[in-house]
Amino acid sequence: MSITTTGEFGLIARVTARGQTGVNCLLGPGDDAAVVRAADGRVVASTDVLVEGRHFRRDWSTARDVGHRAAAANLADIAAMGAVPTALLVGFCAPRDLDVSWAEELAGGIGDEAAKVGAGVVGGDMSASSVLTVAVTALGDLQGRDPVLRSGARAGDVVALCGRIGYAAAGLTVLSRGFRTPKLLVEAYRRPQVPYQAGPAAAVAGATSMIDVSDGLVQDLGHVAAASGVRVDLRRDAFEVPRQMADAARALGVDPYTWVLAGGEDHALAATFGESVELPEGWRPIGRVLDGSGVTVDGDAYEGRGGWDHFR
Repeated sequence: MSITTTGEFGLIARVTARGQTGVNCLLGPGDDAAVVRAADGRVVASTDVLVEGRHFRRDWSTARDVGHRAAAANLADIAAMGAVPTALLVGFCAPRDLDVSWAEELAGGIGDEAAKVGAGVVGGDMSASSVLTVAVTALGDLQGRDPVLRSGARAGDVVALCGRIGYAAAGLTVLSRGFRTPKLLVEAYRRPQVPYQAGPAAAVAGATSMIDVSDGLVQDLGHVAAASGVRVDLRRDAFEVPRQMADAARALGVDPYTWVLAGGEDHALAATFGESVELPEGWRPIGRVLDGSGVTVDGDAYEGRGGWDHFR
């Protein structure tokens, strides 16, 4: 059965029919637009696009995996602002001969990932396309707090991280070399484990800046450094390389710290805190904010690419 049999909004209807519209949705799909509660009076919004052949491969990931990844990329951005995700909108473009079961599994993955934070899919659109594309927009609620920006880091702040780092990049390398193990790394690439609750917790604790590590730690913290007018210095010894990652690195001839410092898609959260602030649960110090510019590692400039280039 091809995707053309689903009709417009078919993908969205299959998710919301399971009651996954989320607690903040006042009106779900069925009209020209959904209505989502915005008790704070402000709405945090973010969009990400996944393109087959560029961001995912169907021989590497199931449709449900792709759904989890598509939702996670957007939900993590909301958390990185210190907000709580409330709703998702999904744009889906697919070849006419795509089997409807693939779309249904994708919808299931998106809905399941959104359910982890009490959000849901409230609408979207579909179109025929020669390239399979999933575009997700996430909305979030600041719950009365100020957003945590990239521009608030100050010299003397502690740089901290919450979540796994380097696992997804290692998994991608393993898959690109034709292997399917170690499972820990491959599954990290297929379905990131995002510390969503850590974003609002960091905001409550007084984080001065925050970012979702989607493209690589050095590169993403470079955005913080540039926006804040500071230098971020990372400590290499702050990062523990797990055994399976170390083993894979030796087998593939890769420096594992390349994955840790420049690999993306784990969607860990990186933030800066005043030096007197007690870090929230799950956060660990990885460096300091200093006068200057850019990102250094143990005081030296980082050699090599600091992360993912979307147009390379």
